[in-house]
Order: sequence, then C-alpha cells, then structure tokens
Amino acid sequence: MKPLFPRGDGWVRLASLLGFLALWQFLAWLLQSTSLPAPAVVFGRVVDETVSLALPWHLAITLARVVVSFLLAMAIGTAIGIAMGRWRQLDLLLDGWLVLGLNIPALVTIILCYVWFGLNDAAAIFAVAVNKIPTVVVTVREGARAIDRNLMQVAHAYRLPRWRTLTRVYLPQLYPYLMAAARSGLSLIWKIVLVVELLGRSNGIGFQLNMFFQFFDIAGILAYTLVFAAIVLIVEAAALRPLERRLTRWRG
Repeated sequence: MKPLFPRGDGWVRLASLLGFLALWQFLAWLLQSTSLPAPAVVFGRVVDETVSLALPWHLAITLARVVVSFLLAMAIGTAIGIAMGRWRQLDLLLDGWLVLGLNIPALVTIILCYVWFGLNDAAAIFAVAVNKIPTVVVTVREGARAIDRNLMQVAHAYRLPRWRTLTRVYLPQLYPYLMAAARSGLSLIWKIVLVVELLGRSNGIGFQLNMFFQFFDIAGILAYTLVFAAIVLIVEAAALRPLERRLTRWRG
C-alpha cells in the first residue's frame, strides 16, 4: 500500500503540526488564562465528549450535510461550468448571474433560504450549495476553455466513440480543474455549514459551538473545532490527494 504522503512531505507536515501544538502550549502557559486552555485540557474534553457520544452524534450530522451539499454543488457547478466554457452565447447570458452569485454574502443567502423554505435541513443544504456553485462554475469554466481542440479533432479523426472521447480525451484535461474546485469547495462548504447550523438548526457542530459560546466554554469550542478540522485533513490526505495523483498521472 502506498503511503498517503511522500516520505519527505509527511515528515514536514508532522513537524509543522507538532510546532503548532508546541506554540499553543507555550501561549497557554504564558497567558495562564481560561480564554486559552492548554492542549491537554482540550484533548481531555474531546475524550469526554466522545465517551458521552455527543461529539460523534453532532459530527455525523454535520458531515452528512457537508457531503450532500458538496456533491450537489459539484454536480450542478460542473455541468454549468462545462456548458459556459463550451458555448460562448450561454457564457455571455449567464456571466452576470455568475458575478452576482459570487458577490452575494453567504449570510444573506442563508437567511433568505431559511425565510423562504423554513428552518429545515433542505433549506440548510440548499443555502450551502448555492454559495458554492458559483466558485465551481468559475473554475470548471476555465478548464473547459483550456481544452486542447487539436486533441479533440484527433479523436474525431480516429472516429473514437463519444464515451471513449469523453473519458479518455476530454475529462483528463478537465481533471485538474475539477480537483481544484473540489479541494477549495471542501474548505469552503464546511465553514458555511457551521454558520447554517449556528443560525437555524438544533443539532450539528455549528449548533454546539453556539451553545458553548453562550456559556463561554472555550475548551468545548476548541475541542469540537479541532476534531472537525482533523476530519477535513484526513479526507484531504486519504481521499483528495490520492485521487488527484491518480487522475492526473497521465500528465507525467
């Protein structure tokens, strides 16, 4: 089995994380304040919340919202981006809408979705997806514009079937842009999901963070934040990076 990281890169990342923990411990010792609990206190809180099953429960709910929102945004954004990159008239028609979508604050979209559709999961997921779709469209559109037309003409000249042309000629050129959209989307969507949960849901990491904020529970806030960030890092390392290397290995 291949390692998740190249050997040298893995040591660099590990050293960076250890340096972060050392800096955190030093600042906590220096300040001696409840506003910045030491790493041991926060990790102890993670254990307590895990044993009580509160953390796994809220984490699972949030991750489910992240996954559904992510897949929805990627599917719609990719389809629109390819279409806009291929047909100039459609690009001109939708470009104004795209600029508008990129500049509407996420908070406004979330509030409007809750007002229009109610305080439910459908409204929450829709609000998150709507905020991410424009950024996916922009990235994929640039990829569609960068497709090598000469390669497409060669495929046509050799009379390759459409499915084979799509999977062997067209999509491989688009993969780097799709991966860029996916990686940026993952980092953006989980942040918006927390805001959505904080404003209008009764469960999830965002809801718990709001509860901890009301009680000035800094250790709880850091515990839930670190666990969720760790999950995102694991997904990045175990799924997105290996997938990106596999999809783009033809370039080497």
